[in-house]
Amino acid sequence: MAFEFIPVHTRLVRPPRDDIYDILDALPALHEKDIVFITSKILGIHQGRCVPCDGTDKTELIRQEADRYLAYTHKSGFNVNLTVTDNVLIPAAGIDASNAGGYYVMWPKNVDALCAEIRKFLCEKNDLADLGVVSTDSHTTPLRYGVTGISTGLSGVKPLKDLRGQADLFGRPLALTQVDQIDALAAMAVLLMGESDECTPVVILRGWDKIVFNANASMKDFKIDPEDDLYTPLLSVMKPCR
Repeated sequence: MAFEFIPVHTRLVRPPRDDIYDILDALPALHEKDIVFITSKILGIHQGRCVPCDGTDKTELIRQEADRYLAYTHKSGFNVNLTVTDNVLIPAAGIDASNAGGYYVMWPKNVDALCAEIRKFLCEKNDLADLGVVSTDSHTTPLRYGVTGISTGLSGVKPLKDLRGQADLFGRPLALTQVDQIDALAAMAVLLMGESDECTPVVILRGWDKIVFNANASMKDFKIDPEDDLYTPLLSVMKPCR
């Protein structure tokens, strides 16, 4: 299987609000079964989800955006509030001031619906039936320095490869194993997008044939409720915000 990731350099997307459809319209010609990864930063700016850093109480903003919140109390040196936002365990509700020109940029609202809207536009423009659109962001891993990438919203592509019932190398049936393909692929896309001045908010994946395309797919296909998660003993200390 031959596949490739295609980074797309774009114009600067400027807070506090900037329509990105000219960027989408100028993307290279897309192929059937491509996956388009778009950073949530420009999706948030597209929706106007920005507030000036000056005069904004960031802690209160984080509380407003979070579904669950854990106040910073530990002297780790990071001084970051941990939250669950859109069913993602993420520092500071995903709010970021990097590459934002003096604004805090929040995650887009109704991101699956936004991905579906973008997918519809790109499918019609390129006369496609099967296309994935995935919103991404940088993400930290407990007990590791550095950031990787995750998906925060999607449309058109199923995130999981279900191996339950298949046999392992020794014939033992797999009881629980599902492969989170979309976050693995998002991690590579985010790596290519970069974290500083690359101005590469879109990456196209072409030729990955181990994933299922479905127009009705969304993040609901693999989100777990905090009360039912493997990490519930840790998440339970976080208080619901609403």
